[in-house]
Amino acid sequence: METILLLDVGNTNVKIGLARPGLGLVASYALPTAQAGGLDTSDAWGLKLLDICRVENVSPGQVTAIVAASVVPPMNPVLARTTARFFGRGMRFVPGAEPDGIPLPIRNLYARPAEVGADRLVTSFAAREISNAPALVVVDFGTATTFDCVLGDAFTGGLICPGVLSAARALATGTAKLPHITLEIAPPRKDGGLDIGLSTSQSLNQGLIYGFAAMVEGLARRLARTLLPGREDELRLIATGGFASRIASVCPAIHEVREDLLMEGLWRAFLRAQ
Repeated sequence: METILLLDVGNTNVKIGLARPGLGLVASYALPTAQAGGLDTSDAWGLKLLDICRVENVSPGQVTAIVAASVVPPMNPVLARTTARFFGRGMRFVPGAEPDGIPLPIRNLYARPAEVGADRLVTSFAAREISNAPALVVVDFGTATTFDCVLGDAFTGGLICPGVLSAARALATGTAKLPHITLEIAPPRKDGGLDIGLSTSQSLNQGLIYGFAAMVEGLARRLARTLLPGREDELRLIATGGFASRIASVCPAIHEVREDLLMEGLWRAFLRAQ
């Protein structure tokens, strides 16, 4: 069956998605972007992608297009060699100029548009595709926690904050006696409160998860006042990324979780380009 290979090349992970006409995204995987010694070779990445295709019963010949968003420029030539050798196809980057790239139908109002990461533009585009709210904020819990604002048909900028794992690692590596941080918490309390940590491990986990939830709640209120003064309740906040569901469980400011929002954006951009 015709299959589109989707690649989200991030600083921590490369997420791989498989999408099919009429079905959309049917599978997704995540692999580390780099090993301890540096980037893997194009052959290593080719074998990894072939393994994923094999698990999903997809032959290389059934992959009819490869669409990617990347914020790691050194990975781009590696993956380009991979797809050329193992799939006989080039990659189409989003956003990018035609004919090889795929443009996004969203205005970029950044002071220096080229500075915006492709991931932020693609998730902003995807959020606008799935919601008709007048203003949107996409919170992406990735290597960094980003707040991307969409007003009408325009990406209007946003905020970049520390990531959940980055904060956890900073605590773990900078403090000798802290226990391992699991980021696991008890189920949310019905009264909206939180359990006070009775051990160092519990205190760390509660502090990180509820701390990031409180950050989202506070910034969402401020962004709503800026984007829609007097109509703050019309703003819709969509969360994505690996910790989105966990934080959303204790953060009522998040209206919707779409863990594969960037993959959805790549797929929708590809369909628009056909």
